[in-house]
Amino acid sequence: MNTNPRDNLQAEQAMDDHTHTESYEKLHKPSSEFNSRDEYLEHELQIMQPKRWRPNLPFRDYRFELEDTIPAMAATIGKVVMVGAIAATFAGPLGLDQSFILENVRYELLIVAVFILLFSGFILPTANLAGTHGPLIPLIPIVVAAGGHPMAFGLLIGAFGLILAFSKGGSLLASLTSKGVCGGLLLYLGFIGTISQVKKLFAWAEAIDMSHIAFIVILATIVLYAVLEHFKKRWLAVPLSCLLGGGVAFLLGAPFEFQTAPGLPNMNPMYWWGEDTGWMLGLPTAESFVVVLPFAILAVAMWSPDFLGHQVFQKISYPQRTEKVQMNIDDTMLSAATRQTFGSLLGGSNFASSWGTYIVPAAIAKRPIPAGAILTAIFCIIAGVWGYPMDLAIWQPVLCVALIVGVFIPLLEAGMEMTREGKTTQSAAIVVFASTLVNPAFGWSLTMLLDNLGLIGCKERSANLSSMSRWIIPFVMFFILTSVMALVGLLPGIPALMPSFR
Repeated sequence: MNTNPRDNLQAEQAMDDHTHTESYEKLHKPSSEFNSRDEYLEHELQIMQPKRWRPNLPFRDYRFELEDTIPAMAATIGKVVMVGAIAATFAGPLGLDQSFILENVRYELLIVAVFILLFSGFILPTANLAGTHGPLIPLIPIVVAAGGHPMAFGLLIGAFGLILAFSKGGSLLASLTSKGVCGGLLLYLGFIGTISQVKKLFAWAEAIDMSHIAFIVILATIVLYAVLEHFKKRWLAVPLSCLLGGGVAFLLGAPFEFQTAPGLPNMNPMYWWGEDTGWMLGLPTAESFVVVLPFAILAVAMWSPDFLGHQVFQKISYPQRTEKVQMNIDDTMLSAATRQTFGSLLGGSNFASSWGTYIVPAAIAKRPIPAGAILTAIFCIIAGVWGYPMDLAIWQPVLCVALIVGVFIPLLEAGMEMTREGKTTQSAAIVVFASTLVNPAFGWSLTMLLDNLGLIGCKERSANLSSMSRWIIPFVMFFILTSVMALVGLLPGIPALMPSFR
């Protein structure tokens, strides 16, 4: 039987109109009424009607599904690891011991749980969770050596983030980034991330004189991922890979033991910002804010390409007519900036960004943000209070395979998907080239400028842009980012222009 395309279009339009007039509760159907699990999950995405700055309640506005536990688990693992890395990077130069790192990670897990529930789970259901700004980790020793104060750094990031969110600058920059530029950025991040995790796993295995364990774990993970892809169960990749990686390593003789006992961190902000307690730095001075100013600008400028990559991954994974439940870049910036401001005031070590280890698995599982956000908050509280899950999450066989299959391989797939059609390969190649030269923020800003000018990529797209979109905004962004990088010494072969960073 032939189907008229016009009839299909009219049917879709009727469904859209129906969705606008009926509530989620009325439109919801049990999964038994659908031919497959995928159809049910896609229908859930299409009928949701998230409300900004108004309560979004479970079962009235969304439901919990088994698939929500996967991104929540991946997010919790990622949070423990990333905050631990930031706290450890600060601890070394400041002379702080392991107990500081452990207690601050626990503190951050409780802080983030509150903001996840408030924003992503309740009043801003299209704001991705406020995670950790991983690309800043290599810069932290420079900040500490220059006399930077973590509270001053965090407060400036929060302030600049709020400005960008309220001015809707994030969504503007995202709209000026072509598919080729974004796809290349995803390819670069996915490739670099995968390579780094493989190297870390082999370094761990060599340190215990069992290099063969890393090879066996990675090979088994590749086979498992291929099988899950074949049976269209890729959303199970994170928990099964963690189970596989940890189980294989333990059976092959890798040492592991639980060390972190249950407990609570010190919840008094004055303890963390005391002269002789917590950070042992006291409160910041005006000079502290001046020192970290260039890094704060750079941190917020790097949000746009990071957020854009996460949003694009949702667009690729979600079905049609789901725009209203996709991640809103400006709301995510508002959530991250607010969480950053209060987290720094309270004494946490986290520097916020869009939570990649949550949104990527959630997109694969075809789940909206709110339900998984609430589960993530619960998992973070359990991990922080119980303690023992923290040991398991940071064990290298578990950690590395979780990040590879849950974040970096999907980023590679999304990047290749975005560069399949049109004149996108030129822009993608230049992004990878420029990012390798300096970093992803430099690669993104430079390639966006060249692409919008029409020197590479789709010439027709460039011709349809206004002067403001074609070169003024991209040039200003590239100039600001490059100038800040030059000031603090991030341009290879060029000494820092500011004496205090030399």
